[in-house]
Amino acid sequence: MVKARKDDLTGDLLSWEPPKVAAGFEPGAIRGSRLASQISQAVALALKSSSLSRPEIAAAMTAELGYAVSENMLANYASEGAEAHRITLERFLALIEVTGCTDLVGFVAERFGLVAVDARYRALINVHLAEEAEAKIQKFKAAEKAKWGAV
Repeated sequence: MVKARKDDLTGDLLSWEPPKVAAGFEPGAIRGSRLASQISQAVALALKSSSLSRPEIAAAMTAELGYAVSENMLANYASEGAEAHRITLERFLALIEVTGCTDLVGFVAERFGLVAVDARYRALINVHLAEEAEAKIQKFKAAEKAKWGAV
């Protein structure tokens, strides 16, 4: 009698999920229709997701920017109620740099119907676009040849 082999792969296939290729927060993570509120939520998510503490983030941003960024400023940027304290673009970029939270880049890109992907995928995307263009050209050529043959 032959002993059945244990299946080690099926479980892996059933639980497989594609890797995250585009930067951005999970759907529903940022709510509301007001842009200022959404930005505050995005900043709060970036602060929360960082392995650095808020004092460490503030210190690193201070070093990056060359002027003081306090822990209190970060708290205000992350607060939807602190309307008088909005994050500037340069501080937003420094926050991305310091926290490594590229989901903030995706947050901005999504507002314009775009996605932010790792640069290593650029060539693959270009190959796909070239293949699409090539298919259109082949269809055009076939249609023109059909017209030529009908004359």
